[in-house]
Amino acid sequence: MVKLEINGKSREFDVAGDMPLLWVLRDEAHMMGTKFGCGMALCGACTVHVDGEATRSCVLPVSAVAGKKITTIEGVSATPAGKAAQQAWIAAEVVQCGYCQSGQIMSAAALLARNKQPTDADIDDAMAGNICRCGTYTRIRAAIKDAAKSPLLKGA
Repeated sequence: MVKLEINGKSREFDVAGDMPLLWVLRDEAHMMGTKFGCGMALCGACTVHVDGEATRSCVLPVSAVAGKKITTIEGVSATPAGKAAQQAWIAAEVVQCGYCQSGQIMSAAALLARNKQPTDADIDDAMAGNICRCGTYTRIRAAIKDAAKSPLLKGA
């Protein structure tokens, strides 16, 4: 039995400790917002927050996150940075196919939580591990810059 805190709620799962967190979220918790991409932590589609850090869940054994705070795309709007990022994504109409966007938003929210005025280089570094096959990178960067101006981040 593995006990996890997901989006502020404590849950227990009867799974093997080596099961990737992604599959616990999708198959056991039935939270489908976090996506499977490459399965090798290379594309970022599976990004979640573990104790506030953007983390690839497809290769992360669930036993490694027991007792840590996990935030998924379903819960990120409860944070100022997550809400600002989601609002900016909608305003900038970032999404094309949308498959990678939950991972993109999770990486952006983690960046904005620790750096409220990111430079282009900061954005490039934070988003380097998130691949978008539709090529929405220009709109993603604009959305992050707009989110950084959000009043939601002023008091956070």
